[in-house]
Amino acid sequence: MMVFSLALRNLLRNRRRSLTTLSAMVVGLVSMLIFGGYARNAILATQTGYVQYHGHLQIQHKGYFLYGSGNPVAYGISDYQRIIDAVKKDPVLQPMLVVVTPSLRLNGIAGNFSNGVSKGVVAAGVVVDDQNKMRKWDDYGSLSYAPPIALAGTPSDSAVIGTGVARLLQMCAPLKLENCPSAEEVGASGSVSGNAPDAPANIAALSALEQAYAPRADATHIELLAANVRGAPNVTGLNVARAENWGVKEIDDSLIVMHLDQAQRLVFGGSAPQVTAIQLQLTHTAQIPSARARLEQLLATEFKGMPLEILDYETLTPIYKQVIQFFDSIFGFISILIYVIVLFTVGNTMSMAVIERTTEIGTLRAIGQRRGGIRSLFVCEGVLLGLIGAVSGVAIALPIAYVINHSGMTWAPPGYSYEYPVMVRVWGDNKLMFGTAISLAIVTVISAWWPASRAAKLNIVEALRHV
Repeated sequence: MMVFSLALRNLLRNRRRSLTTLSAMVVGLVSMLIFGGYARNAILATQTGYVQYHGHLQIQHKGYFLYGSGNPVAYGISDYQRIIDAVKKDPVLQPMLVVVTPSLRLNGIAGNFSNGVSKGVVAAGVVVDDQNKMRKWDDYGSLSYAPPIALAGTPSDSAVIGTGVARLLQMCAPLKLENCPSAEEVGASGSVSGNAPDAPANIAALSALEQAYAPRADATHIELLAANVRGAPNVTGLNVARAENWGVKEIDDSLIVMHLDQAQRLVFGGSAPQVTAIQLQLTHTAQIPSARARLEQLLATEFKGMPLEILDYETLTPIYKQVIQFFDSIFGFISILIYVIVLFTVGNTMSMAVIERTTEIGTLRAIGQRRGGIRSLFVCEGVLLGLIGAVSGVAIALPIAYVINHSGMTWAPPGYSYEYPVMVRVWGDNKLMFGTAISLAIVTVISAWWPASRAAKLNIVEALRHV
């Protein structure tokens, strides 16, 4: 304790230099904590968005993830309802589950044939109530603004399309979309609706047949053409309830969401309906390993003859790992810069202290102080600087994080059109808060070690003669 008392008194001897050094440390630590807390929230918000859309786990036909986009029907899951019932009733899985729901993906051509336009699309058949329940998942308190799918309570022939699909099918006016210029407005040649090319004969014939049974004059009516399970073309009419921005242009220009039963009728007709995935949303992300292990056991026993596999949301959305790597690399780069600044700042401060106190060091050595005692004195000064800087940095970072969290600022995760509040997760993230503070304190001690060793090695006579 005597050594620390002397070290504190020595730091107070030159308050201006000590405060300057502490200020550099505190600013560096606060910067690391604020950015680290922001990065942590960004990662959790991105995870929340993907879990809301895809669930934590999906049961798929083997090979569908790699090859199914070209021909989804070839990778359908038959008898899917029996799998869902078995999962929901399983005593191990039941406490973990929030939603278990089927979905069907299919490729097709959407046409607004009254205007003579069509567009290749990807359609998703979903159980709307289940999907809307999934969008309420918010295990990390990210305050998600995920909008529900606007199909709740609508007829089975309703659909939600991307704003890009609406633009390409010339439906901006009927759907009352803003910032949706027509091709004529942007100066595209040959884009006048009256001169639009006719739809292909086979598609037009199917469309006419469909309209004969369900005539419509609705400007928001489209036809969706897809290959059925036998490879023959089939068409269904859809009433567009709303156009939504899906966040990514490629998706926004191609995605249609519709009721599952309508999608199954389009693809399978009178045959037994199938789905391309069974989505499972869990209460907590940390339950994925346990849930996966139990699912693998269940599929290997009760559904042994079915070629199924289990994929998590990280595999289904590779961009999630890229987001983590991006933030980790930036945080690591910032940390290295700040550690180097602290290293040189503290080293310079301690070196100046050694020069100023050379005579004092010689006197202490002359009256019997060992080299280890001199070294420990300066190291203790570094320890005190590190501790004071770490505590001050955390104490300052917490109110700054509180202000940011209540500022009302928002941001949209990669691939999403809706936003999340900007939050800085410092309090409660012990790994970030204590790990960063302790690492900075260690860097401070390391910075003080070399000047302390140099002070301990001073020649007694030369130190006493120093002016």
